[in-house]
Amino acid sequence: MKYKSDIEIAQGTVMEPIRKIGITAGIDEDYLEQYGNYKAKVDNGLLRKLQKEPDGKLILVTAITPTPAGEGKTTTTVGLADGLRKIGKRSIVALREPSLGPVFGVKGGAAGGGYAQVVPMEDINLHFTGDFHAIGAANNLLAAMLDNHIHQGNALGIDTRRITWRRCVDMNDRQLRFVADGLGGKANGVPREDGFDITVASEIMAVLCLSKDITDLKARLGRIIVAYSHEGEPVTAKDLKAQGAMAALLKDALNPNLVQTLEGTPAFIHGGPFANIAHGCNSVIATRMAMKLGDYAVTEAGFGADLGAEKFFDIKCRATGLSPSAVVIVATVRALKHHGGVAKSDLGKEDLAALEKGLPNLLQHAENITKVFGLPAVVAINRFPTDSEKELALIESRCKELGVNVALSEVWGKGGEGGVALAEEVVRLCEEKSKLSFPYKKNDSIEDKLDKIVRSVYRGNGAVLTAEAKKQAAQLKELGYGNLPICMAKTQYSFSDNAALLGAPSGFDVTVRSLKVSAGAGFIVALTGDIMTMPGLPKVPSAEKIDVDANGKISGLF
Repeated sequence: MKYKSDIEIAQGTVMEPIRKIGITAGIDEDYLEQYGNYKAKVDNGLLRKLQKEPDGKLILVTAITPTPAGEGKTTTTVGLADGLRKIGKRSIVALREPSLGPVFGVKGGAAGGGYAQVVPMEDINLHFTGDFHAIGAANNLLAAMLDNHIHQGNALGIDTRRITWRRCVDMNDRQLRFVADGLGGKANGVPREDGFDITVASEIMAVLCLSKDITDLKARLGRIIVAYSHEGEPVTAKDLKAQGAMAALLKDALNPNLVQTLEGTPAFIHGGPFANIAHGCNSVIATRMAMKLGDYAVTEAGFGADLGAEKFFDIKCRATGLSPSAVVIVATVRALKHHGGVAKSDLGKEDLAALEKGLPNLLQHAENITKVFGLPAVVAINRFPTDSEKELALIESRCKELGVNVALSEVWGKGGEGGVALAEEVVRLCEEKSKLSFPYKKNDSIEDKLDKIVRSVYRGNGAVLTAEAKKQAAQLKELGYGNLPICMAKTQYSFSDNAALLGAPSGFDVTVRSLKVSAGAGFIVALTGDIMTMPGLPKVPSAEKIDVDANGKISGLF
């Protein structure tokens, strides 16, 4: 049987006009700025109007440690929101915007899949409403003003060897990781080493996603540290008088984007920080708006629960006071067998021994959610046709030993109807009493915070700081940043900092090679392993399969 591709399904769907989706969501037309017929910006001032309205239940969708076999977290998130509507609940989904890097690289887009997608998927996966372009422009304006200040006399005494701000572009391009610029003589700037990050790794992306309004955005932008002086003092965007112009570039990008699922469920898609580099969650404004407008707001956090969910709790929830009423952990039989050592080519064969060996990965994530963070959870098995009844029964049995129920999710093939069982379990969990807890306290030392994340969430021996990282930790404490939460920049493919350690490894250390404060975003980034802030393209990039015909119809996106 030949299945339709994601883009074929999306292009074959008759979308509702975005004004009608706005009505469904309860958004007054005065707050909508249409971008064509099927996309709109929603004025963030709507939150002020709704501030006295009660909040709906917040549901976080996370997943096991990702594998090449695929898990379907976004697909499940979209399908759950549709499933909640199927059982008569007012739901709204809140997702991140995809980055062009993965779209043209190896991972593909981030609009869901099968019959659980957000549309128009081509627009969402490409330029959308221009938010990423605005973030890149604000990032690079700050870089230009920094280098211009140095060229024009360097009144702030910036040490050109201690510039921390890099330029950015929303593309996987390893050639730009390290560059030399300012060449060509005195009139062309001051020669120095420089480099590019991918836009989703820019601190401005994190700032936009954590800001509550334009005033907060401008204040956060002003706090961004771009360099240090010869005396070791931090130099900020405010020192360069850049925050006002940057905020002007970001004014429209601060407004959430409204689109729809294939079944007409309202969907906010806004912001897109990477979860293995930044905090991996959509914007606070979009999440709050979804909670004010829906009885159930369904959102997700990037990659596995050790990255996206941990940062959702420790960074986003700490900063905002948000707390999910329930957590969904997405897994597949195929992915768990991969964690059990099965080659990708053999994942379709029943293998209970390999599944048993891979299950500890899922069980550790589930135990982290329920025991470390104290929240009720359900495991959603994103079902594949090759899954056997014995394999499904084994997962259910092992999860029940932890007190966690399992719900089959068939949203890829059936849309919302395939998410009804999951929706019903989520509604039940939302009525349970729970209180979000954290693995570390705000006033713990930087070293203790790192160690507690490694021990309690990753189940490793602890964090080991290099000499350079120890020195940076001391400096950050001296500068007054010791109370900030930690944003672990770590491989997404393992609980450890070694991508080859699958399943639920133990007996490992996590080496923190450097620490960097994102003062505007409000967290300290801990770089581990060989994590990079500018990915490269694979040998055969997805871009080779993407095309557009004479009528403007795009193909090859997934």
